[in-house]
Amino acid sequence: MSAARGFPVPGDGTGAAAPAARAPGGPTGEATRVPRLLEAVRSVGSGLELHSKLDRICETAAELADARYAAIGVVDESGEGLADFVQCGVDEETARRIGRRPDGHQGLLGALIRDPDPVRLANLTDDPRSCGFPAGHPPMRSFLGVPIRVQGEIFGNLYLTEKRGGGTFDDDDLDMVRVLATEAGIAIGHARLYEAAKQRERWIDGSVAVTTALLAGGDAEDALQIVAEQARRLSGSAAGIVLLPTEEGGLEVVAVASDQPSKALGVVVPPESELVAELRDGNPVFLADASADPRMRTDLTHAYGPVMMLPLQSDGRVLGALLTPRSRDGRQFTATERTVATQFASQAALALIMAETQRDRERLAVYEDRDRIARDLHDLVIQRLFTTGMTLESAQRRSNVPEVRRGVGKAVDELDITIQEIRTAIFALRQGPAETPSGLRTRVLREINMAAVPLGFHPGHRFDGPLDTLVGELTAKNLIAALREALSNAFRHARASRIEVTVDADALLPDGRPGVRLAVADDGVGIPEGGRRSGLKNLARRAESLGGASWYGPGIGADGGGTTVVWQVPY
Repeated sequence: MSAARGFPVPGDGTGAAAPAARAPGGPTGEATRVPRLLEAVRSVGSGLELHSKLDRICETAAELADARYAAIGVVDESGEGLADFVQCGVDEETARRIGRRPDGHQGLLGALIRDPDPVRLANLTDDPRSCGFPAGHPPMRSFLGVPIRVQGEIFGNLYLTEKRGGGTFDDDDLDMVRVLATEAGIAIGHARLYEAAKQRERWIDGSVAVTTALLAGGDAEDALQIVAEQARRLSGSAAGIVLLPTEEGGLEVVAVASDQPSKALGVVVPPESELVAELRDGNPVFLADASADPRMRTDLTHAYGPVMMLPLQSDGRVLGALLTPRSRDGRQFTATERTVATQFASQAALALIMAETQRDRERLAVYEDRDRIARDLHDLVIQRLFTTGMTLESAQRRSNVPEVRRGVGKAVDELDITIQEIRTAIFALRQGPAETPSGLRTRVLREINMAAVPLGFHPGHRFDGPLDTLVGELTAKNLIAALREALSNAFRHARASRIEVTVDADALLPDGRPGVRLAVADDGVGIPEGGRRSGLKNLARRAESLGGASWYGPGIGADGGGTTVVWQVPY
């Protein structure tokens, strides 16, 4: 028997229905009803699958009470409607004619949720709480409804309708249904506890995965993307969104995880929003329908329904916010989901702080090493070159051969140039992060210079167009991240001997918009069939979030050997 569709109850204007079940049998004597009731209780106590238990309870209730139809409405955690509906007694064709199952917000079913007391009616259509039958609904008159209550908590209601023979439900029927309703409550309660335990286990595993990934290294942007992806997966949401505070007091979207391309990256929620104030104060916010909530003051969530907005906070420090929106027709977040998601956000914030601390230590070690290298270059290398130059100049003055004097003079000039270049390198090594120029061209050159060390050679580069004036900061940050990813892939996988980097600020996108195009070409081994594509997927996702695209093609090796990765977005 299926429980996928609703049971038709007059007075519940939704016109619910469910797949067919066999009609209950004939009258049952008291002598046989008690053993059958005990057998039903025993069978219901086995197994963990909730729907099969509720199916058996419906069948048993209909059979023992000699009712044509039976159903169980499971109340959602908010206590305001039905989360599930299980029935027996309606065939498939009738179910299709009736339509969707009841939601418990109106009619007799809604009244029983709001006032959970037993109801016994000779003709339910005469009850003022009824709101009529939908088209195609089978006739129903007698009605018996009993709340499913365990230790004072209401889990739903057990309904019987249409007593066979045209009679009404009696006190014996009520007592029997109360016993079955208690068993249904125990089954529902156990199933909810089991699901809550499994859900907590999934969120704990997700928190461990986030912490492990963040502490494994990588830059801050990758860390935020990991948090967004895990939050989306664990909450069953349409997207995972991470926001960080802006200097003006608002919140800016810095990471988005979604199946569909999103233009949310870079959107700023202004500080005037009440939601921003709540989140920055460390308070979670839960929206029942974000598309209709005016407090957001942006189109960030206009396409979504239920949303959890959680502060990323640890030890009183709020790093930002985490959003997990569901689609407009998605179900509301339960109390358990809200609790575990809030705990996940706190754990993710702690992991982000730990990862930030770890990166600070690594940066400090790098700066210390760079300072040592700068000292060695200044105190040893330059001094030796300077001494060599003076020796050559002395030899040049003592020589009477013009060719020798010219050759030595040229060598001294080359040494002077080399000393100047080393001094420039020393200055760059001793620059702190606050002193580093922020122009895009400079940042690209810095990434290329940093990549030259592990590569063992210096990649070539070419710039087209005014990068520093045309390309905005958000696009520039993502272009640098894309360049870093492409150079890292070339170093780890390509085994290349030559790499060319091109940044074109005069690019024209396929839709006619102006944009910037990054191309990283190598003469390596290319991308093998069946090889990993995680880096390329990261590039594509980053480009799509800005309204652009990324792809790869032949490289600059012989006969197109190697790989060229192209990444382009609008300004």
